[in-house]
Amino acid sequence: MDLISYCDKLAHRSRSASRDLARASTAQKNRWLLAAGDGLVHRAKDILAANAKDVALAEATHLPAAQLDRLRLDESRVIGIAKGLLEIASLSDPVGRVLDERTRPNGLKIQKVAVPLGVILFIYESRPNVTVDAAGLCVKSGNAVILRGGKESLHTNQALYAVLRDSLEGVQLPPDAVQLVTTPDHAAVGHLLTLDRWIDLVIPRGGESLIRRVAGEARMPVLKHYQGNCHVYVDRAADIDMALAILLNAKCQRPGVCNAAESLLVHADVAAAFLPRAGSALRERGVEIRGCPETCRLIPEAKPATDADHAAEFLDLILSVKVVDSLEAAVDHIARFGSQHTEAIITNDPRAAERFTAAVDSAAVMVNASTRFNDGYEFGLGAEVGISTDKFHARGPCGLQELCSYKYIVHGAGQVRE
Repeated sequence: MDLISYCDKLAHRSRSASRDLARASTAQKNRWLLAAGDGLVHRAKDILAANAKDVALAEATHLPAAQLDRLRLDESRVIGIAKGLLEIASLSDPVGRVLDERTRPNGLKIQKVAVPLGVILFIYESRPNVTVDAAGLCVKSGNAVILRGGKESLHTNQALYAVLRDSLEGVQLPPDAVQLVTTPDHAAVGHLLTLDRWIDLVIPRGGESLIRRVAGEARMPVLKHYQGNCHVYVDRAADIDMALAILLNAKCQRPGVCNAAESLLVHADVAAAFLPRAGSALRERGVEIRGCPETCRLIPEAKPATDADHAAEFLDLILSVKVVDSLEAAVDHIARFGSQHTEAIITNDPRAAERFTAAVDSAAVMVNASTRFNDGYEFGLGAEVGISTDKFHARGPCGLQELCSYKYIVHGAGQVRE
């Protein structure tokens, strides 16, 4: 089969499956989630064997450390992936929710009801857990999904997909509700992005180059974020101990993810008390600091920062730092260099927190909490298909509700319009 025919058939089968899946009961979808979770645990050895092949190939081709960490699975990670499906099963079904209802003076009863989007194309890089998270969220929300993972995780994704598909058949859901693109040919992505007749939404999850390509070529709507240049602002009224603990978590816990802090802003009134302590703690954890002149004065080992550093998503143990004269200067810096992903303020002044949260235009704004909490699981969504910095149709961590649209259902008793 040629590539175009292969992609067309994937899309056609997904559209057909989506019509059946939209009518599936909550109980049936939950049975699949539970069965798939059990299947992942019971077939963990097969999954880990496939993952070992991918990791060996990735190491041989010198895949960057951050991507290698995302690719690698062990038994505890497989169990964690399975638990994610159980979390999704425990969540309320978004399909059929009545979002609004009213009765008009002429007696018409109008309901606004949540419905699935239809078919979702999900394109992502070397994160095999995303294969399962995306499938679980899409099926629970009544959507068929076409999964296109990176070539680095092809063996792992095929092993995971085998479990998901077998579980669909076991509960009498359409097996084509979840499909995996098995060709590594990049041209397949290009053709799938033209199939807006059958695919309703595309979600790219990966590096900036991937997302920009998808956004530039897709004929259907795209749910995306380009970068995660997340800021921590230490206000003049901050608790210094709290600020240090939050900064270390936001930067160092897992530096290769989009909600890790990449930039630190410190009010001038507390810079002398905070930055030497922060510099010492960050140095112990292997973090390279690139700072403004005042930062370099207070942290002698810091390197001078450029505008490119302040705008960068490092995805590594590197942090840009700037001392600012006011909260407003911090907000202006974020507006200039930020990516509208996640920002945090550390302060004991409620008025400062209110000013910051009102002025910063990002998908999530934290007060006295780590940027690492901008995550579907941490927000109680069960899992996420990604974090959107768009404003339409969804923003922030995107879970079940964000994978739905709505339609109006109108009940009458013979009314005609005058």
